[in-house]
Formats: sequence, C-alpha cells, structure tokens
Amino acid sequence: MAENNLDSLLTRLRRLPDVEAPNLQAWDATDKLLLETAAEFLTPDSRVAVIGDRYGALALAALAELGIRNIRVHQDLITGEQALRNNAAALGILEGFEQLPLGDALLSGADVVLMQLPKTLTELEETADAVARFAAPHAVLLAGGRIKHMSLGMNTVLGRHFGDVQAQLARQKSRVLIARDRRPAEGPPPFPVAERNSELELTVCARGAVFAGTRLDIGTRFLLTFLADMPQAGHAVDLGCGTGILAAMYARAHPGTKVTATDQSAAAADSARATAEANGLAAQITVLQDDAMGSLPDNSADLILLNPPFHLGASVHAGAGLKMIRAAARVLAPGGQLWTVYNSHLHYLPTLERSVGPTRVAGRNAKFTVVVSTVPGTRR
Repeated sequence: MAENNLDSLLTRLRRLPDVEAPNLQAWDATDKLLLETAAEFLTPDSRVAVIGDRYGALALAALAELGIRNIRVHQDLITGEQALRNNAAALGILEGFEQLPLGDALLSGADVVLMQLPKTLTELEETADAVARFAAPHAVLLAGGRIKHMSLGMNTVLGRHFGDVQAQLARQKSRVLIARDRRPAEGPPPFPVAERNSELELTVCARGAVFAGTRLDIGTRFLLTFLADMPQAGHAVDLGCGTGILAAMYARAHPGTKVTATDQSAAAADSARATAEANGLAAQITVLQDDAMGSLPDNSADLILLNPPFHLGASVHAGAGLKMIRAAARVLAPGGQLWTVYNSHLHYLPTLERSVGPTRVAGRNAKFTVVVSTVPGTRR
C-alpha cells in the first residue's frame, strides 16, 4: 500500500450528507493507522468486516489500496451509510461492499474485523460480544482510537471476549488494540437491556450505542416537566428520539395521537422500538431511522419534540442541532409547535425565530432552556 495513494484517497472523502465545516473532516489518523496495521493481516481472499467506519475511509481504502475484494460494513448512523455510498461513487468504487446491521450477517466467518473504537464501554461491550459470537474462531479484531478517548476499561471489555489483547505502539496520537483468541459467547446477546424507570413508570430499553443508555437524560427530564402544557396533536414527532422516552411519554399522555420517533442512529431506532413495545405503545408509535426527518413530508406534523445534540463525533459543534431545527421548520404544519430543550450556552433562539417562527421561553433551570416555537398560520 503506497502511502501517497492512501493519503490522496483519504483527502478526497467528504462527510455529506452529514454536517461539513472547516474543522470537521471525513477521516482521522486512526483510520490511517488501522489501514496500515491491517495490511499485515490481510490477503485478497480475507473475509473482512468493518465496524464504526464513520464516512467510509476504512472500507473504501481497503478495497482500493489493500486489494480486498469484498467487505461487509456496519455504520450506526444513516448519514455515515449515505456518505460511504457518496464517497464510493466519487471514487468510482461501484461494488465490493455491503452495508449490514451489527450481527450474524455482518460477522459470520469474518477473518479480520476493523473497528473504530466507540465512545462508550457499553457500545464496545455490545460490539465485542457480536464479534466473539459470530466471527470465525481464528478472527483478529483490530480496534483503533484516538489516545485521548481511550481507557484501560476498553482493554478490560475486550479481555472478556478475547483471550489475547495487545496494545500497539501509538502513532500520531492514535493507537490500535489487537484482540485474538475469541472466547465463545454464552447465553443470549446482552443487548438491548431493559430497565424500569420508577420516576416515569416506564420501561426503557437501550442498545449499547445509545446516548445515556437506559438513564433519563437531564435535558429530557426538564422537557418532560412541560408535558402537560404541550397541545394535543394529530401527528407528533420525537426528533432525535434516542431510546424513545419522549415519544413514549407523549403517546401515553395523548392516546389519540399518532407519534413518530426518529433518529439517525440504528441503535437508537432499535431501542425506541423496543421501548414502545415494552410499554404497550407499539401500535401508536412508528419508529424511523432517518436523517433529520428526510422521509417525512412537508407540513405533516403538528408537534415536534427536540433535545438536540451539541456534539458531532468528538467535536463540540452546534451543526447537528441547527440542521434539526431547519428540518422541523419544513415538517411542521402551519400553527404547529416545536418544543426544544437545549444547553443554554448554545443560543438557539435567533435560529428558532428565523427558521420556525415566533419563539417564547417556557422555562429555564441552571443548565437548560425550554422554548416553544410556533409556525405562522392557522393550526389545522
């Protein structure tokens, strides 16, 4: 693998349809280190699975530069899946990769698994279990990350599923962990987990990759204190639903409302679906994995509930929240309302006023602000 060729390929990658900005790029030093490490383990006939390939850097470079013929890829975010396809088309790579959920179809018989280490130990636990459960007995897992985001806990998690875990020398502030000798998995898969929230009297289900797990996020808790003030809607949307707590609580309080829970994360969509089922709300709640409600028609919702993220990957960035606000303006019908809870330092008010409509502050606490934005026009 020629370094110049690899560098040229990586610099051509884009994040679209995800947020793009000068300080955000579609690959990092960990991608490059993983690919260079993987070259020692791969042959053209290797059965390769890739997990956590944010925008396609690992899969596309392995196909173009490492001579791999076929790769199976799992990306949690639908924006990552779309970016991989966009980048493949731009590079002229029209075949050789298959995008699959985390599980048997992705990992069955895999010799080598390349993985960008996830942000949380729970996500790593679910992923490591899947690799140990479904990959070939001789499989090698190469898991890379930025050193500042790595911890000894990651070695411990991998050690529960593999007999041999070795940390490689760091380079460009990245490191690769090599795990071999997988331990046969026993019992059913550990995720999703389900936990009864006594405060809400709600069973919350979560896969490993979902933010906050089964816990009640403090922003969501604050927004829920305004549940009684929210109007009855014909169609309500929980945008960026996570485990689906907002969707479930609104649906339970308004049995006649059709509720859509949507998130760009496959793990979140699976979790929200399981939460709806666990609380007897599956007939009322539809769950979609979608990018900022892209599949919902214009003017099709009366109410949207939003607790936007303020990170893009490891970067603090308001871009995702701004994208969701603009999407809400498109999907809300005249007279419809957007209820948003956000970290007060983000100053979303001007954007809400400009994109959605007149906005009032419903409440503040020490950290969060809840606002109500109303689309001009008469509510249907």
